[in-house]
Amino acid sequence: MSTANTTNTTNVNVTGPADAAGTAPPPGGRGTVRRGGQRTKAVGRLQALGRAEYVMLVRNRAALFASLVVPVAMIGAIKASLKEVDLSGFGASGIEVAMAGSLGVVLVMAVYANLTSAYTARREDLVLKRLRTVEASDREILAGTALPAVSLAFIQSCLMIAGAVAFLEVRAPSNPLLLLAGLLGGLLLLSALAAVTSAFTRTVESAQLTIMPLFLTSVVGSGLFVPLEVLPDRLAAVCELLPVTGVMTLIRAGWLGGAEGYDLLRAALSALVWIALSLFAVQRWFRWEPRR
Repeated sequence: MSTANTTNTTNVNVTGPADAAGTAPPPGGRGTVRRGGQRTKAVGRLQALGRAEYVMLVRNRAALFASLVVPVAMIGAIKASLKEVDLSGFGASGIEVAMAGSLGVVLVMAVYANLTSAYTARREDLVLKRLRTVEASDREILAGTALPAVSLAFIQSCLMIAGAVAFLEVRAPSNPLLLLAGLLGGLLLLSALAAVTSAFTRTVESAQLTIMPLFLTSVVGSGLFVPLEVLPDRLAAVCELLPVTGVMTLIRAGWLGGAEGYDLLRAALSALVWIALSLFAVQRWFRWEPRR
């Protein structure tokens, strides 16, 4: 399973019109702009960064395959893992549980695995270092790099939900807002975790190893393949502390229902805590320079 990202670089123009004309950036340090056009310029820079990253993602067939094909292919594997599981008390069919779990696979594969390789490749190619010399802020650089993968994962998740309801006789989401909150929280969490993991990833090739701890613990213990409700109570209590568990609980509850208010509150708090910890870790440990 290869998630290696391309190492080709693309020139990105993230400066404003004044910079293109040779005018020095406004005073106040890198990433500061005049208040009147701040929002417009920020959106323009994000679009430029996103377009460049999108081109590199499309050129990388391995990353594109892992993002688009693997999550769909794993629906069958998830359903097969549920054959020996008693779902009679869960209130959902095997295909419904499998489709909800496949959304978690999209988050882990299309966002976390792909972005870990992308951040590592851009760092080692000095792309991130060069981007920090222009007007874009650090947050804009990180967000622009993540934009194509996050957008792709969100669109793919929406298509999978619509396709499951239309063609697989899966019930429509019982709480669309809760499902949306779970997806958006998962996109933010996995993007931040990818940035953190890239800090400990020396090369693009080694990303296939550094993503494995989170990938395996999420698959086994966060409800991607088997709902936590069917696990022993002690094991389920431990699995509830894993990074992706809170997000997956919100996604399942938003699509299939059945969760009580206390469980939803606990899942939401878990997701928020992990998001906060991940963002702090990005600020503290993310590397902009090549690991040499």
